Amino acid sequence: MADDKKITFMGHLAELRRRLTRAVIAVVITTAISFPLAKYIFQLLETRAEGIELIYIEMTEMIGTYFRVMFFSGLVLATPILIYEVVMFVRPALTGKEKRYLYTMLPTVMVFFAIGVVFAYFVLIPPAAKFLITFGSDIATPQIRVGNFVSLMVRLIFAIGVCFELPILMYFLTKIGVVTVQKMSRFRKFAIVGAFILAAIITPTFDPINQSIVAVPLILLYEVGLLLSRIAQRGKQKEYG
Repeated sequence: MADDKKITFMGHLAELRRRLTRAVIAVVITTAISFPLAKYIFQLLETRAEGIELIYIEMTEMIGTYFRVMFFSGLVLATPILIYEVVMFVRPALTGKEKRYLYTMLPTVMVFFAIGVVFAYFVLIPPAAKFLITFGSDIATPQIRVGNFVSLMVRLIFAIGVCFELPILMYFLTKIGVVTVQKMSRFRKFAIVGAFILAAIITPTFDPINQSIVAVPLILLYEVGLLLSRIAQRGKQKEYG
């Protein structure tokens, strides 16, 4: 019995290594493909901060930032493959119904991530960038390093995209019976506090307005997740009805 468990454990490790290797290869390929796109991504990010003139003060800063943009772009392009590898790794631990739930959710996961990226790009970044650039500009002239600017923009976009997955996660966990709507409803007040704490971590500014721009959608996402969870729970009750 001990030998069987050891073999099973080693088998999981081997499978994990295969999945990770494929994921890394996918990211490397998509990052290389992103080389001609990086320049346009720079231009798109610059449009979110009006009147900004980026500078670099180190010899290696620009090339490092360029590769950072390539990697981020490659990561986004490889997202479907990365999700597929994760799903294939956890699939053996799921029941038949749980697998069907997971497969049907995959397109929705991509859609919600894309909505989060669009929200960050069009709604969050412009006021946040304006606040950071203009704050104290009557005292000193802002000279924004390209590496700092890109790192900040990428962090915001990716973090908000991930946060928009919350309703889908809540729906799936309810569907497979890990949580219930009643428990999550009782957790609402903690979720509201957590939304503002997370907003303070994500946003680079200290003003409550920009933090509220992030916190309020997170709270609404939690409410959407509760609504989807109610639908999931009712469907589950009918199945076992």
